[in-house]
Amino acid sequence: MIRALGSAGIKFAITSGRPPRGMQMLIEPLELTTPIAAFNGGMFIRPDLSIIEQHVLPADIVQSVIDTITSHRLDVWIYRGIDWFIRQPHAPHVDREEWTVKFAPIVVPDFSGIMDNVAKVVGISDDLEAVAKCESAVQKQFSGTVGSQQSNPQREPHSSVSAARSQPYYLDVTHPEANKGGVVLALARMLEIPAEQIATIGDMPNDTSMFAKSGISIAMGQASDEVKAAATYVTTSSEDEGFANAVERYVLRAPS
Repeated sequence: MIRALGSAGIKFAITSGRPPRGMQMLIEPLELTTPIAAFNGGMFIRPDLSIIEQHVLPADIVQSVIDTITSHRLDVWIYRGIDWFIRQPHAPHVDREEWTVKFAPIVVPDFSGIMDNVAKVVGISDDLEAVAKCESAVQKQFSGTVGSQQSNPQREPHSSVSAARSQPYYLDVTHPEANKGGVVLALARMLEIPAEQIATIGDMPNDTSMFAKSGISIAMGQASDEVKAAATYVTTSSEDEGFANAVERYVLRAPS
């Protein structure tokens, strides 16, 4: 199906909350030539893993983010450069994540000394309600406005971080420009393709920001009702060839 897109002159790109090394195994099978957006757009790399550009969290914010996450009783991971740092080996989802990204985390007693150049802070818990509440708390804590609202009521709200769940049990906190909506705009710039000519496919809450920026959006069949409501179309589930069906029906034979 990816080759069919190429034959039709349609470029294919991927984005994920994963670190660059956690996406490496996809490059050859998918024959990727486009920029790859790791950390939800916190880092753009070439297929040879060289960095095109990156957005990291300000060091003075990282500790506050960690404090808020731990106050909601979530575990914390940090991604910095190409490395993944944790405080507890075999904590919830660590082993599964290691299998997924194909490299091991670095275990540290605490995160002091590695607060700079952090691409992503992750809060993890199987208490899904706690993760959702933490997401709202981080968004509220780090929201604000640029300039004075009184002097200029038309100013847009501004946030010093982007906080969204990449899985029901993962809360990803990244630079405010590192979100999947920003990925759409960045790829439009890099590939010289208008955003309204980009189609996006996803299934998680953090995919809705890219849905809002692309010309058409397609939710996978296993997505939540919230994600489906944000999309232009809904395809079948991953277990029922959802990606292939989406590409065939809504991209290669795009509705007029």
